[in-house]
Amino acid sequence: MHEVALAQEIVEICQAHVESGSKIETVKLEIGALSGVVAEAIEFCFEACAKGTALEGATLLIDKIKGTAKCPICAQTFEVAAVFDPCPHCQTYPVEILSGRQMRVSEIEVNDV
Repeated sequence: MHEVALAQEIVEICQAHVESGSKIETVKLEIGALSGVVAEAIEFCFEACAKGTALEGATLLIDKIKGTAKCPICAQTFEVAAVFDPCPHCQTYPVEILSGRQMRVSEIEVNDV
């Protein structure tokens, strides 16, 4: 399960951006539908990885980002559920993926103790 490593990295990223003694209250993530990351697994792993850190007890908010693509032939932009989906307008493949592959920490809410 690569989500454990991802959750550990999230904790490390957040800790690197706060001062010693600060408590992180909320972490907001963006997870793309095409990223291959299971949001529920991240939630589970995050809680375990945060124990004993400035993130222990923090709320994890996840924004799921839809996958979008653009057709190189008809120039239509559309939603995709998988990286290998063809253009629904002209059935061209491959298409250019515009969004949905990302995973990033977008916000950290800190309570200075």
